[in-house]
This record gives sequence, C-alpha cells and structure tokens, in this order.
Amino acid sequence: MKRKATFERAPKDLVIGGLITLAGGTLWGINATVSKILMNDYGADPLWIANVRQLGAGLLFLAIAAATQPKALAGAVRDRGLYMRYVAGAVIGVMATQVTYLQAIRWTNPGTATVLQTLNLLFVLLWVCVRGRRLPGAREVVGVALAFSGVVLLATGGDLTTLQLPLMGLLWGLGDAMATASMSFVPVKALARWGNFPVQGIMFLLSGLLMTPFVRPWSGGPQLDWTGVALMAFTVVAGTFGAYWLYMTGVVRIGAMRATMLGTSEPVMATISAVLLTGAVFTPTDLGGFALILAMVFLVR
Repeated sequence: MKRKATFERAPKDLVIGGLITLAGGTLWGINATVSKILMNDYGADPLWIANVRQLGAGLLFLAIAAATQPKALAGAVRDRGLYMRYVAGAVIGVMATQVTYLQAIRWTNPGTATVLQTLNLLFVLLWVCVRGRRLPGAREVVGVALAFSGVVLLATGGDLTTLQLPLMGLLWGLGDAMATASMSFVPVKALARWGNFPVQGIMFLLSGLLMTPFVRPWSGGPQLDWTGVALMAFTVVAGTFGAYWLYMTGVVRIGAMRATMLGTSEPVMATISAVLLTGAVFTPTDLGGFALILAMVFLVR
C-alpha cells in the first residue's frame, strides 16, 4: 500500500532519514572549516576552490546519474526548453552560492558564514509572500524579528555604536543567503521533471565550465602538499557532493520540513570544527546571535 504523507512515514524511515540528513549537514558544516584551512594555510583563492569544487561535484553527480538514471540524464540533456533554467540555476544558484559562501568564510569564519547562510529562509519567505500576495503570519513575523536581532548581535557584538563583524563578511553572507534562496525555486521545474542527480550534475558542471576561462584553475592554483590535496578532495567529494547527496536522500525519507530542522546541524558543526581545527573564538554575544538566527528556522515555514 502506498504511503500517503511524509508525516505518516514509518519510524524506521524517520530514524534512518534523520541520521542521513544529519550526516549531510555535518559534512557541509565541516566543509566550511576545511575551506577556511585551504584559504588560510595554503593561500587558496575562494574562486579557485569554488571552480574546482563545482567541476568535481558536477562530474560526480553526472557519473552517478549515468549509472543509475541514464534515461533521465539523456532526457535532461535533450530538453531544450529547460536550457535557460539550467543556465539560471548554474549562475544564480550554484556559482553565486559557492562564491558568496566561500567569500563569507574568508572574511569571517566557518560558523558565522554558515549561520548567515541560514537566513536564506527569510528570502524564501519574502518570495512566497510576494508571489502569494499575502502578509507574513504571526510565527513568521516573530522568526524575522529573531533573525534580524541575531544579525545585529553578530554585526555589533552587542554594542550598537560599533561594527564588530567585517562589513564585507556581512555583505557576502547576506549575498550567500539570497543566492541559496534562489535554489528553492529556480531549478524546481527541471528537478521535478528529471530528478536531482541529472539536473544538479548539469548545473554544477555548467557553473564550473563558465568560471573556468576566468579562474584558469590549472595556472592559478595554490601549492598543495599531501595534506592539502586530501583537504581539497574532501571538500569536493564529501563536503559538496556527499553533503548534498545525503541531505537530499534524507529529504526524500523524512520530508523537507524535518530536513530543514535537522539542517541546523550545519552551522553547529561549522562552529565546533572551526573552534577545534582553526582556533576560532566565539563570544557569548556571537553564540546568542547564532541561537536567535537558528530559532528563526523553527518559526519560518
């Protein structure tokens, strides 16, 4: 008998799906810290990391799609009506998200950048309200207020007369939130028609190819020792491809809403790994700002 609703799934599905989603969020959070190490210790440029990451993840997505969904992949490639959506998703979604996120990490730290990325829910809410010609509900207004208060705490450290967070870091973080929000609606039609792996593979690879002539990754890359190579392999395979694969697999099992809640593991793991691996220091005010922004996730639906 076919299951009807996400909230009626068997306990086994919920447990397995929850663990898978948490694993994806954990990898994405650690990925932020790995990227920071590559930038600080090896002088890797954010654009270079983004370019290599997009090309590598795109090829992995397409390889899996070719092995498991060859007909869907072929259909996605032939579907000329979706070509503009692929380009929009590659540029506005994948490229903009990767570059702004890495720049936010560069100017701040992994924990702060990942928390700011969570603000994408506010931009999704804005889009939904404008498109639906409605005002935010009471819970949503409270969520917006909490998120705004959290950003103010992070930016000022509690002293409204000063700016503690680098302005460029804040701007890149807000840009990342907007770019991430676009992934909630730009590729929806293509994803519904052909599935995640074929469509994401096309968008990731296309995004990487569009950046390649400008970044020239073969000539402007950092000098990596074996540890650096391992870190770069992690950020491509586990931190980007693996994190997204696990997260989307979890969404299928437990639904988008539960997955969003469990997705708060991303900034938590980014913060913990930043402290352990890079020596980042967070003040009580920073942590309070994090808590307010994360509380928004449970209110804005």
